[in-house]
Order: sequence, then structure tokens, then C-alpha cells
Amino acid sequence: MPPNSEYLAIATKRAEEKKTHVSFPQLVYPSLRDDGLRDPVQWLTGKAMDDGAEGIWRVHDGLYDLEPFLQIHPGGAEWLELTKGTDITEAYECHHLNPAVNKVLEKYYVKKAKTPRNSPFTFKDDGFFRSLKRAVWTELQKTPKHIHKRTDRIIDGLFVAFLISCAISCISKSYWIIMASYLSASLSLAWLTVAAHNYIHKKTNWRMYLFNFSLWSYRDFRVSHALSHHLYPNTLMDLEISGFEPFVFWLPLKNRFYGKFAIIIELATFGLIFPVNFLKRLILNFLRKDFFLNHYRWHDVLGFLTPVWMWVISGCSFYDAFIMWLWIICTASFIFFNIGSNAAHHHPICFRDGDEVDDVTRDWGLHEVEAVMDRRDINTSFFRVMTFFGHHTLHHLFPTLDHAVLEYMYPVFLQHCEKYRAKFRVTTQFDMVVQQIKLTAMKTPTLLEKSN
Repeated sequence: MPPNSEYLAIATKRAEEKKTHVSFPQLVYPSLRDDGLRDPVQWLTGKAMDDGAEGIWRVHDGLYDLEPFLQIHPGGAEWLELTKGTDITEAYECHHLNPAVNKVLEKYYVKKAKTPRNSPFTFKDDGFFRSLKRAVWTELQKTPKHIHKRTDRIIDGLFVAFLISCAISCISKSYWIIMASYLSASLSLAWLTVAAHNYIHKKTNWRMYLFNFSLWSYRDFRVSHALSHHLYPNTLMDLEISGFEPFVFWLPLKNRFYGKFAIIIELATFGLIFPVNFLKRLILNFLRKDFFLNHYRWHDVLGFLTPVWMWVISGCSFYDAFIMWLWIICTASFIFFNIGSNAAHHHPICFRDGDEVDDVTRDWGLHEVEAVMDRRDINTSFFRVMTFFGHHTLHHLFPTLDHAVLEYMYPVFLQHCEKYRAKFRVTTQFDMVVQQIKLTAMKTPTLLEKSN
């Protein structure tokens, strides 16, 4: 690699030209990344333009017609409906731990892809991720079968607390009780939304629908979070990075003069994102043909059941219930995005596109580890794990595993980190908050140390 000063000049030029990724110059700049409303459907459309999947599904260098498999897919048809026409290699690898799934995929093989994969990541059999995946699959056979009930109890309790707090906020005549119940409802909804994310990664289940009480669509979140952010964290293909631009920049070389004011922008806007996400989807009905038919489902109205519940149970006017509900939604949004933006990725020593790397085709698992920072004070409490995106590195590597299972995987994970020299890092929640604020003002990329 050229010296740092030369690399900085090269990286700056790549960032300005927007023809390729900065850290991975062999990849084209993601189509539609900076266009329109930067919504999940647009992200999928842009990805299909770049992936060479020819209208079906791509896994590694093979094209597969999974249409006959759609309705019998154990994870639910939606995952395949959303990803048709794209390269699903990363999702396929980390969502399926059972090696038997490879035999199933082979039945739907069509032909070899014509173009190279538009991804910098590899999945070599003797590499970090696949070796770890085999070890995790073995460990799973020893894990208590009903351990997931811990997560069920937490999310169910949060949902009940949310409903009760919402009701009290409209029933009570005491100012202090109203304020306490409003804050309790807001916090419960924010934590409920975080906890529901555990279920969004899984096969179709009723608890994933609880996410929609935030007015956000879990279906959209499956794209922006599970299929974009989880698979390509801190790269140009991460919608949880590009979706905040041009207001907040977390990548170097993209930052603007107002980066030093990002904390003010965050505090001013985070409370509006839940309702804005709903309004954005509403607007798309008028901008894109058949958007409603293709992307709206029955569960998109779940969020509006809350003010109805508050109105019916309390006997107050619907106007009063609606206004209180808006306060709850906006406060929950503020809490949720403060938790999310300070959870794991926005730290100067985490990888970000623009940083110099020693290998432009790297093991996917090693990249995930280097793009994440865990927090010891969150991981020591399972309730905090469920409500503050805990066990974040393991969750990124194996997103379909219940959060209650992840703690059982640490022994084999740490063994593999040592063997492959993976940079698993741990800090505190306070440090993540401080460093995230600093990061928004940083314009200079960093050179990551050699990892293998």
C-alpha cells in the first residue's frame, strides 16, 4: 500500500468522484445510494442494478430460481420476496447455520453468474467465519432448548407495560401521574422496539409485529437493518449510514463543515424519525407506481391501534388520546435512536468506508468484528442486552440466533478470535456516546492494523 499521505490523496479523490467504494475500489459506487428518499425499497432496487443476479437470486457465483421454494421457505416467504433479483450471499451464509441447507439450495441452481460479485467479502472454508459457524452449530446442539423464553418474557412484559402506561396517561387527572405514565409509555415503547428487533431477524413470528407499534414498518426494517446494515456494516452499502446523510455523517471524507454540530442535529431530529418513517412510506405511494399494492400489508396499521386503545379504555376525547400518543411516539423515537446511534458502530477504531485496509477482499466475519464495538456494562445484564442491542458482535455474526443463546457462544467465539487474530473490542456505553459525538466531526480516515 502507498504511504498514508499518498493513500489519503487517493481516498479523497475516490470519495469525491463517487465511482467506487473508497476502501474497496474494485466495487462500483452503490447505485441510487444518494438519490430520492433513501428508503429500503430504493436500496433493494439499487442493489439489484449492481449485483448481476439477472432477476432471480444470486449466492456466491451461482444463480438460483427460488420461486418454487418461496412458500415453503422455513424462514417465511417474505425474505425471498424482498431479495429477489439481488445477491443474497452474505444473508445466506449468516442466516443458515445448518450445513444441510446447502443440499436444498443445489436443487434450484440455474447457471453461473456472468459478473464478479459486487461485494468485498469472502467465505472460505478455512476462514474465520465458516470455521466459527461450524463450531457454533456444534455448540447449538448443547444449548438449553427453552432458553429463548427469557427473551419472550422480557418483550411480553414491555408490551404490557406500554399498554398500561398509555392507558394511565389518559385516565389519570394528576399531573405527576400523567407525566410519569407518559414517560413510562415512551420508554417502554422504545425498549419494546429494540427488543422486537430480536424477532425481526427470525422466521415469521407474531412478536416481530410489535415493532410496528412504533409506526415504523418491520418489513422496511428487515431491509434497512437485517439485509443492509447487518451484512455490510459501516460500508457504502449500509443504509443505516446513508439514511442519515446529509444531516449526520459517520463516514470519513464525507463529512461537512457542520459536522461539529451533529450532536445538536441528532438531538433535534431523533424524536421525529418514527413519524417521519411512516410519512416517508406514505409519500412513496404517490411517487412510485403500485407501491401500496407491493409494499403495504395489514400490519402497517398496528401503530394506530394505540391511540384507539387509549381513547376506548380511558373515556377521554379522541383528540386528547391522539395528542398524548404523538408525544409518546416522538419521545420513544428520541430514546430509540439515541440507543441505536450509540450502540456499537460509531467509534473511531471501528472500520468505516474510507479507512485504509490491508486486504480489499476480506473474510466477512473478520469485517463484522472490526466494524463493531461491544459494551461490557450492557452485556452483563440480560435485560440491558435486550433493550440496548447487547452482545452486538455475536449478534452481527449470527443474527438469527435468539439473544438468549448468544452468551453460550462466547467460548468458541473467543477461541476463534485468538486463532484468526480477529479484533474483538469491548468498551463502555459512556465511551461509545462520547466517541460517537467525536466521530461525526472527523474527516480523516484511519489505517487499520493488519488483522491476519
